[in-house]
Amino acid sequence: MTGCDTFDKWCQLHGETPLPAVPVVVAKFVADIAATGIEKIWPMIGQISRAHYLIGLADPTLGGAVSTALNAIAKIEPPRSWPNEHKFRFTALPYDLQAYLAVATAAREAELRRAQNEAVDLRKKLEAIEKSERADRGTSKQDAA
Repeated sequence: MTGCDTFDKWCQLHGETPLPAVPVVVAKFVADIAATGIEKIWPMIGQISRAHYLIGLADPTLGGAVSTALNAIAKIEPPRSWPNEHKFRFTALPYDLQAYLAVATAAREAELRRAQNEAVDLRKKLEAIEKSERADRGTSKQDAA
């Protein structure tokens, strides 16, 4: 069996074969136990994947069907920086990659906003210095006259 008792029992109840499993069956399993939450489902997906890998079978968890089912639970939004025509592809990525990209992109965007704000502050300071220097030069010319 797969090492994932929940999946093995689910397959038995639904007349499915747990090993080798096909992506559509794994996706149906994920959809049926969605209320369990992504935190509990994701390790199960890892167990199913590992069981297939260990005996040299194709990993049924890597397919778009499973990724889409997991995304329906996790609801990770594609990064805002992605072009709209490519955002649909985000949901087909494996859950762990979606989670990584979401965190990394959010961090990059926060750093970019921080750098932009810092640039605005520095520009304001520079303008104030330049204005002060112009005012000082005007005062110096008047004193010399």
